[in-house]
Amino acid sequence: MKMIFDTHAHYDDSAFNNDRDFLLKSLFDGDVCAVVNQGTDTQSSQKSILLAEQYENVFAAVGLHPEYLDENSMNELPDIRRMAMLPKTVAIGEIGLDYHYNVPKTLQKQVFSAQLRLANELSLPVVIHDREAHGDTLEMLKYYRPEGILHCFSGSVEMSREIVKLGMYIGIGGTVTFKNARKTVDVVRETPLERIVLETDCPYLAPVPNRGKRNDSSMIRYTAERVAEIKGVALNEVLAATKKNAETVYNIH
Repeated sequence: MKMIFDTHAHYDDSAFNNDRDFLLKSLFDGDVCAVVNQGTDTQSSQKSILLAEQYENVFAAVGLHPEYLDENSMNELPDIRRMAMLPKTVAIGEIGLDYHYNVPKTLQKQVFSAQLRLANELSLPVVIHDREAHGDTLEMLKYYRPEGILHCFSGSVEMSREIVKLGMYIGIGGTVTFKNARKTVDVVRETPLERIVLETDCPYLAPVPNRGKRNDSSMIRYTAERVAEIKGVALNEVLAATKKNAETVYNIH
């Protein structure tokens, strides 16, 4: 039974240029039921839409990632709006705040706010990127109260509880299998299974035993096995619950 729903992938990445079609077809012939491909700028958002149009089980998220913002980014929002209204677009993403890079915080907050408003206006969920910006991210989510996912969650247990209170979902990927993943393990242990979704962020962050290799949606099985181990439940229970959660947040049925 197809139970793997990859809520966050980047199959438009050049790492897949040599075998993209073969790989995606093999994934959907296997245990993968659906993939949401995430945009990071207008070009990758457009590529996500093209992938969604080409493959029945691929859906698109469109958005402007904080790492790639510049002085022209606000002018690109009409393009994001247009793409967001297409039939197979299921979210505004990947959007958020990233204070690791030297992108002005005021610009990041301005574009993030605009995209949160757009998501609420169009009744779409958001996919949030939060790196070294936990306080400001949480403050803005509490203000706008969107539906959606905190992708590759790296915050504390206390923050995860706040996210769950907002009715949002915690995205768990391959990092939960890493030896130094104590904080993520604690978050998984404390978060109800009804609020967890699984992801790859492929081609990045492949789980153990494939750490360092190119990631793909089939490897979510290792992430799910680790979540099942942490929570003391069966693997199929984790896969079934996270699939249902992903279908709910993305309104895919």
